[in-house]
Amino acid sequence: MNQLKSRASLVHADGEPAGRSPARAVSLPGTLSEELRAELIAFRRDLHMHPELGNQEFRTTAAIKARLEQAGLAPRVLSTGTGLMCDVGRWDGETPMLALRADIDALPIPDVKTGVPYRSTVPDRAHACGHDVHTTTVLGAGLVLAELDRRGELPHAVRLIFQPAEEVLPGGAPDAIESGVLENVGRIIGVHCDPKVDVGKIGLRVGAITSACDRLEVTLDGAGGHTARPHLTTDLVTAAARVAVDVPALLARRVDARSGLAVTWGRLHTGHACNVIPQHAEMSGTVRCLDLKAWRDAPDLVHAAVDEVATTHGAKTVINYVRGVPPVVNDAASIGLLDAAMTERRGPYAIEDTEQSLGGEDFSWYLEHVPGAMARLGVRAHGDTRGLDLHRGDFDVDEEAITVGVELFTAAALLNGAR
Repeated sequence: MNQLKSRASLVHADGEPAGRSPARAVSLPGTLSEELRAELIAFRRDLHMHPELGNQEFRTTAAIKARLEQAGLAPRVLSTGTGLMCDVGRWDGETPMLALRADIDALPIPDVKTGVPYRSTVPDRAHACGHDVHTTTVLGAGLVLAELDRRGELPHAVRLIFQPAEEVLPGGAPDAIESGVLENVGRIIGVHCDPKVDVGKIGLRVGAITSACDRLEVTLDGAGGHTARPHLTTDLVTAAARVAVDVPALLARRVDARSGLAVTWGRLHTGHACNVIPQHAEMSGTVRCLDLKAWRDAPDLVHAAVDEVATTHGAKTVINYVRGVPPVVNDAASIGLLDAAMTERRGPYAIEDTEQSLGGEDFSWYLEHVPGAMARLGVRAHGDTRGLDLHRGDFDVDEEAITVGVELFTAAALLNGAR
């Protein structure tokens, strides 16, 4: 069954199909004014010019806090020192809140865009994953919802979460959870920029939408020597090469192919001279997995495969397997909510199916505690054929995506309260 059919088969609790809002005949309040739209674009550009790495987002945190306080809200900085949580509306003590989550950190890569006034001013730092957009959409939604609350039109309290350190394994979500961001929360939603989706649209998927992502570091040691006599040494270069090639191949035969378990190396370093067999080698890469069960089994499988190959070549190993994040597994009811919200704001043709990616996202840690879903937010300008991608220094967005994200979040908050 394709995702279009699986989404269409979802049914709201009141019997309405998920592709239609249960309050379709009533126009939802909470659209953006031109003044707020312009302010949010300026806010995003300011963040883009001043990117900060994970757990260093002090300026970003201060800017978000100041704007929320200006709106009469009471944000709280997380115990980690960066990031915030902020409730809009008064919690009634019973109804679980809907949480809107954004990540606020940048990447340690240079911004190579040209011809834009908001290029990063910080060397080797860039918002190349769209976190500035994520942050601005949740901020904008919070400002709109705060105004609705003042007018008595917000049915239930909503929590805003501005989370630090998404790009730092295992992500900042576990620390945010420990800080209490999920207390009294019954559902959480978020978006992630997608440069393959046109602006004005979102991509939805029931089930896993990202993969698990772990970090793997391996060191190999052995008796080196002269390249004229490799038979008297541990030929460490060959051993490292075989680990790099054979371990992924072994794993492909030891797990169900549908799990998508894949080891990909990003770094291999050994040796200093052409005629010396080295005594030490280092390699590192990532372990990605589409399936939650296979991800839980992955450390033991990877350890066994590395040891088996290295031992064959007489090398001793030290393996550091760093747990990253599990897959983001979208809850069906939460996808129904996002589907209904986008349909309400932009119509059913603003929604498309999306694939499961091999990228990792620490939003998954929230879903270990409460149901929720992440949508892909279209940021590609209509007619843009440049093929921009995430985690590249030239990544940029069509800023109309900010309006779309705010509309999606505000409609979801209002429909969630009416369901």
